[in-house]
Amino acid sequence: MSDVKKYATREGYGAGLVALAKKHDNIVVLDADLAAATKTGMFKKEYPEKHIDCGIAECDMMGIAAGIATTGVVPYASSFAMFAAGRAFEQVRNSIGYPHLNVKIGATHAGISVGEDGATHQCNEDIALMRTIPGMTIINPCDYNEAIKAVEAAYEIDGPVYMRFGRLAMPNITSEDEKFEVGKGKVLREGSDVTIVATGLLVHFALEAAEKLAADGINAKVVNIHTIKPLDEELIKACAKETGKIVTVEEHSVIGGLGSAVCDCLAESNPVPVKKIGIYDVFGESGPALELIKKYGLDGEGIYTKVKEFVK
Repeated sequence: MSDVKKYATREGYGAGLVALAKKHDNIVVLDADLAAATKTGMFKKEYPEKHIDCGIAECDMMGIAAGIATTGVVPYASSFAMFAAGRAFEQVRNSIGYPHLNVKIGATHAGISVGEDGATHQCNEDIALMRTIPGMTIINPCDYNEAIKAVEAAYEIDGPVYMRFGRLAMPNITSEDEKFEVGKGKVLREGSDVTIVATGLLVHFALEAAEKLAADGINAKVVNIHTIKPLDEELIKACAKETGKIVTVEEHSVIGGLGSAVCDCLAESNPVPVKKIGIYDVFGESGPALELIKKYGLDGEGIYTKVKEFVK
C-alpha cells in the first residue's frame, strides 16, 4: 500500500474548482483565511480576481455568499467543516437554505481524521446539521476523483449544496472516467450475507473489511454512498431485500448521519436489522489520524470485527 499514490479529498476540491472555472466564468470562491488548508489556494493562484478571502469570519462569509448568489454568480464558500456547518449554521440555514440560494459549501477537515487538531476541530456532527436544512444537498466523496466530480456536480444543482472533504490522504477507489451521479450510490462489491453501506474515506476501510470477511466465509456487499441527501433509497431497499442485514459505516456521529438516513429509509418500508458504525456519542481527541481511526474502530479491522459479530 505504501507505493500507492494517496490524495486527500480536499485536494480534489481545489483541483475541481480550477477545472470548473475553465468551463464556467460565473463562479467565485470564498475562503475564511484557510486557502492553504482547504486547497482553494490552487484556485486563487489561477484566478486571483475570483477568489475572496473573508478573513476568520465564517458567518460573514456565508452572508456574503448568499448576497453574491442573488446576482447569478455561483459562490463556493470554503472552510473547515466545524466552522462551515457548526459556527455558521444559523447563516447557512437562514441566509442560504431558507431562500434556497445557489450557494455551494466546501467543508474540509471533516471527521475524526483531522487528527492532531483535536476534538474542537473534528466535526462529527455536520452531516446531521445539514440534513435538517430543507432543500440542502449533501455530498461526501470517497476519494480524490469523486471530489473533483462533486465540485462540478454541485454546480449543476439549482440550490444549496454541502460538500464534505477530508484532510487525510487516501488511495483512489474510483477511476477518473467513472460516472458520478448525485443521489445515486454504487455497488463496489457484490455479496449475499450482509450489505456494508459506507461513505467518505471509510469506503476504503469497508472494502478492506469485506476482504477479511470473505476469508471467514461471509460475503459482504459493499456500497459507496457519496450522496447522503438525497439518499439512494431505491438501492438501499434493494440491498436490504437481497442480504437481509445492513451495516452503515461513516466518519461521523452515528446520530443523524448516514446511518440515521438509512434507518429512516428502511423503517418506512423494508425494516431489517441495521448496525451503525461511526462515532458513538463521544468527542474526538488529539492524535495521528490513522491511529484515531483505529482507536475508534473505523479501520478495516474494526469494521470487520463489528460486522462479523453482527452477522453471526
